[in-house]
Amino acid sequence: MPKSVDFGGKPFHFVGIGGIGMSALAYILTQRGIPVSGSDLRLSHITQRLQEAGAHIFWSQAAENLAFFGKSHAETPPNPIDRFPQVICSTAINENNPEYRAAQQLGCPIFHRSDVLAGLMAQYRSIAVAGTHGKTTTSSMVSYALLKAGVDPTVVIGGEVAAWQGNARLGASDWFVAEADESDGSLLKFSPTIGVITNIELDHIDHYQTLDAVVKTFQQFAQQSDVLVASADCPTIRHALKPTITYSLEADSGADYWVDDIAYGGSGTQARVWERGTCLGQLSLSVLGHHNLSNALAAIAVGRHLNQPFDTLATGLATFEGARRRFELRGHQGGVQFIDDYAHHPSEIRATLAAASLQRQSHDCEEASIKQIVAVFQPHRYSRTAAFLAEFAQAFGDADRVILTDIYSAGETNQFGISGQQLANEIAAHQVQVQYCPTLEDVQNQLVHQLRPGDMALFLGAGNLNRIIPDVMAAFVPNQPPLVRRA
Repeated sequence: MPKSVDFGGKPFHFVGIGGIGMSALAYILTQRGIPVSGSDLRLSHITQRLQEAGAHIFWSQAAENLAFFGKSHAETPPNPIDRFPQVICSTAINENNPEYRAAQQLGCPIFHRSDVLAGLMAQYRSIAVAGTHGKTTTSSMVSYALLKAGVDPTVVIGGEVAAWQGNARLGASDWFVAEADESDGSLLKFSPTIGVITNIELDHIDHYQTLDAVVKTFQQFAQQSDVLVASADCPTIRHALKPTITYSLEADSGADYWVDDIAYGGSGTQARVWERGTCLGQLSLSVLGHHNLSNALAAIAVGRHLNQPFDTLATGLATFEGARRRFELRGHQGGVQFIDDYAHHPSEIRATLAAASLQRQSHDCEEASIKQIVAVFQPHRYSRTAAFLAEFAQAFGDADRVILTDIYSAGETNQFGISGQQLANEIAAHQVQVQYCPTLEDVQNQLVHQLRPGDMALFLGAGNLNRIIPDVMAAFVPNQPPLVRRA
């Protein structure tokens, strides 16, 4: 019988504790008073928050890190193995990692991060938000709406939200909201009270070969959910699943929840919400686009299932500002607007650029003066780029100019002979202005010289592209010394 995660006080050590999924779990454990250590290669605001919460962080990955809590014990435990922590890894960690090898040699319990999440969720009534796109925003909206309604949930998500200064919070109620990741199939470890599925598409080619394989995973997740809330606007969901509760942006969809009188604008979205033939009232959002209206409708469906008044849910969602890296405004400099977005799949890119286009079309906000949308894209994974080459090529229709850099490998080897230059050539068949810059430094230099007042620079990708945003913005600060170009 497999070992279960021990939440009774035995220490945890996270290999790569600064990752967005790992750090959320580490934070919850520290808030519960459990000893936590971890390793990472660099300081960040995420690791700083963990340190302030009480986690001990090593700035290198080494075998001796696993002995930290053993050395710190006032008395040596009678069982030698009790000196060592439970070791938590993500899918990215393998036997080449020195801490992973040491954990095996020492006999430490080793768990995937999803095992920890599943163990925590089993202690609560849980809401697990799944789907190819929109998981982070939808789980954030559900959490935020419930928090504003006084439910006070514990939250673990794959993005940072200003309302709780991070990607996790420990609540006082018996409700737990989590993002359920299908990328490696780990969402099948969850059996939530309420499961939510936003949409189903083929995305993670490194794990799934076909859409049918993805569908089977979501079908199993649906069976493990006591109640399933799902979008009726996704054709795959309509054909493959039988949700308990459905929601839709189409008034004639037959869904349990739908909207009409929709007004998309550059400063937000308004719509009238219906519940099984009864008008609930007006919903106003500050986040943009049809995809975010759909995400909000999912949150309404969940909240109403928990008997929360619509007015309370709507009032809460009206002040939701979005998750970090989801159309996140990083600032204005030199008349240029800088936006950071995690979009890395063709569907996500189209949705994000459509939201940007709404701002240009708006006549009631300062962004109405946007003259040019400059999409700066870093492809993520060779497998995804190769599989969706044709879809990527046609995903940038709402951009005036596209600047592309090379593919972020995410640890993959390039078995496909694919390159950023090849993708740029494909996009150029559909776009007039496409430029390929092999390195991030090349991208940075081109943006500094090419951006003009009235431009929106929209940084797209799940890799490390956004690290250049501060330097690009700094170049547009008045009286700033000339940019020092890096080799």
